[in-house]
Amino acid sequence: MKQGLIHLYTGEGKGKTTAALGLLLRAHGRGMRVVLVQFLKGRETGEINSLNHLPGVTVMRNTRDFGFYKYENKQERAEINQQNNKNLIEASRLANEGLCDLLVLDEICSAYNCGALDVEFADTLIINKPSGLELVLTGRNAPNSFIESADYITEFVKRKHPYDRGIAAREGVEF
Repeated sequence: MKQGLIHLYTGEGKGKTTAALGLLLRAHGRGMRVVLVQFLKGRETGEINSLNHLPGVTVMRNTRDFGFYKYENKQERAEINQQNNKNLIEASRLANEGLCDLLVLDEICSAYNCGALDVEFADTLIINKPSGLELVLTGRNAPNSFIESADYITEFVKRKHPYDRGIAAREGVEF
């Protein structure tokens, strides 16, 4: 069995999800079974529209766009946590049953840091990942446990961004 490694894409710069999706697309093109779990995301995006047309790609995410977790009320946070944990448990099942070759946990760093998922379950999944599973973790402010577990760490640095000049996210480019 091949050795699967852990990739961590972190930092303040744009491109973490894009890099993870590039790896997902490469793996899919080589016949690998891929699963993408997006935490704290529910907005319609171009990449999700594309991935939904690819056989062998499983996408799990929030059922709707809640907005920023820190601004949500207690009930909405509970719903977000429930959806995140459900998706994390299902992704773990697929990985542990050998039904997934590449697992992308997009924005897991943010969800982990703000308590939007079961951190003990997430740590257990990462530490005990199946040996052949390629695992990708993305998000800002990677927890130390993720840094210690990762085989690859790529840090994205923001030098300049249009949002700083008041230019909102653009369809087809940022989402």
